[in-house]
Amino acid sequence: MLEYIRIGCAVPQVAVGDPKENTAQICDFLRRAEEQGCDLVVFPELATTGYSCADLFFQEALLHGGREALREITAYTAKFAKLTVFLGLPCAFAGQLYNCCAVIAGGKVLGVVPKTFLPNYGEFYERRWFHSGLDLPLAEVDSRELGLTEGYSVPVGGDLIFQTRGANVGVEICEDLWSPLPPSTMLALQGAEVIVNLSASNEIIGKRDYRRELVRHQSAATSTIYAYASAGSTESTQDLIFSGHCLVGENGTILAETPNGIGTNRLLVADADLGKVRADRRKTNSFREAASVYAGVARQIFVDGEEARSDGSRYAVNKLPFVPARREERESRCMEIFDMQVEGLRQRLVLLGSKTVVGVSGGLDSTLALLTAVEAMHRLGRPAGDVHAITMPCFGTTDRTYSNSLALMKALGVTTREVNIREAVLLHFRDIGHDPAVLNATYENAQARERTQILMDYAGEVGGIVVGTGDLSELALGWCTYNGDHMSMYGVNASIPKTLIRWMIEAISEMAEFAPAHSVLMDILDTPISPELLPPDAQGRIAQQTEDIVGPYALHDFFLYYMLRFGFTPKKIFTLACRAFREDFDQDAVKKWLKVFYRRFFAQQFKRNCQPDGVKVGSVALGPRGDWRMPSDASARLWLEEVETL
Repeated sequence: MLEYIRIGCAVPQVAVGDPKENTAQICDFLRRAEEQGCDLVVFPELATTGYSCADLFFQEALLHGGREALREITAYTAKFAKLTVFLGLPCAFAGQLYNCCAVIAGGKVLGVVPKTFLPNYGEFYERRWFHSGLDLPLAEVDSRELGLTEGYSVPVGGDLIFQTRGANVGVEICEDLWSPLPPSTMLALQGAEVIVNLSASNEIIGKRDYRRELVRHQSAATSTIYAYASAGSTESTQDLIFSGHCLVGENGTILAETPNGIGTNRLLVADADLGKVRADRRKTNSFREAASVYAGVARQIFVDGEEARSDGSRYAVNKLPFVPARREERESRCMEIFDMQVEGLRQRLVLLGSKTVVGVSGGLDSTLALLTAVEAMHRLGRPAGDVHAITMPCFGTTDRTYSNSLALMKALGVTTREVNIREAVLLHFRDIGHDPAVLNATYENAQARERTQILMDYAGEVGGIVVGTGDLSELALGWCTYNGDHMSMYGVNASIPKTLIRWMIEAISEMAEFAPAHSVLMDILDTPISPELLPPDAQGRIAQQTEDIVGPYALHDFFLYYMLRFGFTPKKIFTLACRAFREDFDQDAVKKWLKVFYRRFFAQQFKRNCQPDGVKVGSVALGPRGDWRMPSDASARLWLEEVETL
């Protein structure tokens, strides 16, 4: 199961005081929602009569028309076995009138939820016509009291959670969301994963933004999917105007929203991810503790045992989940992360009073580490010369990376040193009896460890600490030499994925203080990713490109994000990756690299268990002291076997 659910927020062209016309409109929207494969469809508050009927709610003719509308709409839903409907209407119980939501599926009313908090200010005088659900003197009614012909018991109350389409759904109505403690908060703590809100929220200047923030915040605070459907512009405009504003939020993100402007006759359809909601709740202790503190027992209403039919095809999937798509947001994110990197290193330097030592290869990771070290010194009021940068060419170093490393160090004004490690590595090969013609792991790792030895010993010589260059993607794949480039005294890049580092350097390059290095930074960004441990080709170009060996970092970062952030299954990750990268990789390629990812991720945990300190900058990290704890000898079999079935 992919755990998506498709929700429709419907805004019919309501005829105020005309339930018969509204019934036709609502049934037409049911047909449209069914055609679009919706699992749930939510209508506005009092959709059968119109919200703005005012004292007409005291007229028996209108109430009778509302009951007839419910009877006809309920019968019509029998055509749509896979659709659950949330319909706004007035209901009379025990001689009092209530503003309600009827939950309907398969030709039956499964429950009725009355509005809890009634506005009684400004132009809103709902207490003139309705009672709060808190005043309800009963917990169920006979369906015939609702105007239905078949007699059966219907639960009534604000404590109902509907088990339908593979989700637990709670209901609140308009003002309920605006209260200090919305009913949806308690419903979520008692198990609701989806909240629907039937609303008639008038439009005034600035209210759309405030409404959007309410939905966004409530979906985040309750770890829910929140669907909001509001009355449209054909409500009475005597004193107010209604815009038909609909939104679907998920865990603090607005997934879909109707366009700006006043309108009606709208159907907003969005897929939402129940898997994300469930993952966040599993991880969040405060959610579980709040559920214990505010314990209550909601009545669970079983609607159907069917899974949602949504396949998630309407759900937007970013192929680079660590990288914001919009340029302005991306640059802001990059600079925010850079600030965290710099401040983490600055504080470490304050405590130690030391200099910094950085190994510079002319690649992305070492460039970002060097920029971080230089900015940290700048903020400490110390010269860039307190950053000691060492380039250590060997067998695989190309003219391009060598020249870029020297040019970068010069442009930044750091203390520069070059140590050619070729002879030292060859001596080591002789010591251990390795043939330099054999280009195996020993050939590569010896270079990485020699470089680390030089950095560590040189740091002791100058009174500094080695600033690590390894990134999150390399740690996930174990693409580092144990006790080689794997080790440092502070890892500034440890929680930054490879796909984001490129954008970070681009953003940082626009800082005024780094203007002298701008041209060389642009060339570094254009250089293929490589460890440069094998000799260049005959033309002196990089022969060993990392992504040819371990796979595309874009894919691996995608796999890593959805595995760690939400704990998704291989099947779901594969499905999402195939959609996101459909123009870049075929399914066979995605499967191949997904298998590589799981195999390497499980096999390389021992390297992550002893990684150096380094600040966490995002929600996905592999720090062994808090973010990711896993035994080094855990088996990948379960995950790999599922990949084989794809």
